[in-house]
Amino acid sequence: MGVPSATSAGSQMWVRGPTAPQAAPSHTERAAPAPTGRPAPVPPGDGAAPVSRGDRVAWVSAHGGAGASTLARVLGGADIGRRWPDPADGEPGEVLLVARTHHAGMRAASQALNALRKGEHPAGVRLVAVVLVADAPGRLPRPLGRQVRVLRSAATVHRVPWVPAWRLGAETDKLPRPVRALGRVISAPAGRSRRPK
Repeated sequence: MGVPSATSAGSQMWVRGPTAPQAAPSHTERAAPAPTGRPAPVPPGDGAAPVSRGDRVAWVSAHGGAGASTLARVLGGADIGRRWPDPADGEPGEVLLVARTHHAGMRAASQALNALRKGEHPAGVRLVAVVLVADAPGRLPRPLGRQVRVLRSAATVHRVPWVPAWRLGAETDKLPRPVRALGRVISAPAGRSRRPK
């Protein structure tokens, strides 16, 4: 099941493609995961160094434009889009749920956390943290700050500040401290969690 949508039911009235039931294909193929520029993880227990979480983390967008693609590009991991990964199909099971810090973004994150709480996800999915990406420079208005506190009561939350270069699709010479801290969290060996300083 995908991440719950924050859109209204009216947007689902439009139909594209055939409306009659179609025969299922005899086999389904999944696209190969996008290369991350990292070597494939080695299964644990064969004397290899511990697999880092960054090699097997899934960035899940709570809503469109959340920033998961940018974070996956900058920090590594798989950008899964707006659905839960399926570890049975070889996708990473450790999830970083990404949302913007505007009202609709945090509402979408809350809905996704509720879906996780209800077990509406494939087996093997585990939330590492909610990642809130600033939707504008500066401090959050007080009502949005309250929404962040509510999310923190349900999950570990990491905040990513406004990065002007990312808005233009450019790289930065030096990542902001909270982004570097998030990078340390996802590169920690599997099973270890690090909280940002």
